[in-house]
Amino acid sequence: MTPPMHPTFWNPTIAATAKTIVSTSTTLVSLSQPVRFAQSQNPSNPSYVVITNNQAINLIDQSLDKIPRCRSARSRNHFKKIEEGNPITMLSLHYFPNRIPEQKCSTAAAAGTSSGQLRRRQVAAKAWQLEKMKKKNKELPEGLREDLIPRHVAVIMDGNGRWAKQRGLVTGAGHEAGVRSLKEMVRLCIQWGISVLTVFAFSTDNWIRPKVEVDFLMSLFERALRTELEDIARQGVRISVIGDSSKLSDSLLKLIHDVEEKTKDNSNLHLMVAVSYSGKYDVVQACQSIARQVKDGVIELDDINESLIEKELETKRTKFPSPDLLIRTSGELRISNFLLWQLAYTELYFAEPLWPDFGEEEFAQALLSFQQRQRRFGSRK
Repeated sequence: MTPPMHPTFWNPTIAATAKTIVSTSTTLVSLSQPVRFAQSQNPSNPSYVVITNNQAINLIDQSLDKIPRCRSARSRNHFKKIEEGNPITMLSLHYFPNRIPEQKCSTAAAAGTSSGQLRRRQVAAKAWQLEKMKKKNKELPEGLREDLIPRHVAVIMDGNGRWAKQRGLVTGAGHEAGVRSLKEMVRLCIQWGISVLTVFAFSTDNWIRPKVEVDFLMSLFERALRTELEDIARQGVRISVIGDSSKLSDSLLKLIHDVEEKTKDNSNLHLMVAVSYSGKYDVVQACQSIARQVKDGVIELDDINESLIEKELETKRTKFPSPDLLIRTSGELRISNFLLWQLAYTELYFAEPLWPDFGEEEFAQALLSFQQRQRRFGSRK
């Protein structure tokens, strides 16, 4: 295969055997042999691979998660979209220079680039991507007003098990489908200008579920954090995990610490994931913290007020601790011990679809319902 005319880093580990079209800036090369995926050093003009063989697309889709630095545009909409009107079903696969591990940068020498230059280009590419994302105009669905977009949205992601059962699948398949829905909601929150997204991933009450399901959920959470971290960091998402950490494994606790540390300076969206969490637990741990401060003479009894309690709640780590909108999927009409203090003035929206079926259209409907309400906070307008 003839390399592109502009400098490129080749990834020798990623190859696909199919009838393909390799597109780089202005060059189109039709191939029928294994293809090496490439990424231009110029972040404004990346090269990408387009595959027109449906069977090959399906095979690659199944193995994408085994290729940590390659992602599919068909299932991840934040990548380059195929132009409308093209009669051929296509799949774009991108390879990002800022995802090349330092220990695998020997290709830099072959390209005539030092490791220092490579690192600077990686940093520049990431900065460019984040800046572009921040400046991008919000593509709001018809009927939504930018000035009425909620700052903080909370979600009770309910219905994964029922979704799997309806399809004759194991419960774990429903939870995996739920992860995909969460990734889509993260993308939409960034695109529509929502600052904070808090999701109820695992309740303290869920520990009484069958051990095999609990173990799977913990494993899925850990796997999702590991495999999606680079993608999340690239989108400028800050991650915080809230809840009672005493029951979590040491490996998961270390991973959570690493993820929070790596994403702490990101500002496009603050994603708070509630794991081993309940609203009652949150209030109790806040009261215990305040009681210790009184006992130690740090504060006086008369110092205790709403503001002090809010500073001790798990949501203290975000700029907007109280959700403007709570969404619960699956048609259930309760809040299930979630953010009891923080939901005092939150607008509630109950959606019929199960969580894996809750997508862009359903989210837009929830936001439209929110924008049609009058929030009085106890006053009379």
